[in-house]
This record gives sequence, structure tokens and C-alpha cells, in this order.
Amino acid sequence: MSHPATVTRVAIAGEFSIFTAAAVRDQLLAALGGAAEVEVDLAQVTELDSAGVQLMLAAKREAAAQDKVLRFTAHSAAVLDTLELCDLSAHCGGPAATGAADTAGATP
Repeated sequence: MSHPATVTRVAIAGEFSIFTAAAVRDQLLAALGGAAEVEVDLAQVTELDSAGVQLMLAAKREAAAQDKVLRFTAHSAAVLDTLELCDLSAHCGGPAATGAADTAGATP
């Protein structure tokens, strides 16, 4: 009988930037070390800069290398704005990944 994978939830609040990247990296690596599946709640993120985006991508890569699942959830407006600007919404679990992206201007 198999047991369901334990999901570890991590919440990031405030800035997700160059100023907090080291602490957030340590938090994400610790979560990945202890679980097969990690959900990162971004609802309280007030700012996301390029260092935060790089860390999100690196965390996804590290999870894949460890054959684990890492999902970003509950994206704040600040996170969505930055991910859309970088065309990374689909890769980082934004609305484009769930089919909820704005389709205005799309060609048939």
C-alpha cells in the first residue's frame, strides 16, 4: 500500500528580491530536502525583482533534478506583473499555466 506524498507548504511574504534571496533560497532548499512535494504560497509577496525570478527558476530546476514537485501558488499582483513582463507565467504557475490568462489580442 503506497502512502500519499507529504506536501510541504512555504509562504513568502514581503519582498522577494535581491535583499531576501539568500534567506528565501535557504527556506526553499530546506523544504525540498524534507518533502517530495512543495507548494510555495506567493499571496503576500509585495515585490518581485529579477533575483526573485531567478530563484524561482532555480528552485524549479532543483526540484526537477531531485525528482520532486515544486509549485508556486496564490500569486500576488506584484508576482503576476513581473512574471507576465518576463513571459514566465506559464513556467512559474501563473494564470497562463492554468488557462486563465487574458486572451485579448490573441489570434485565432
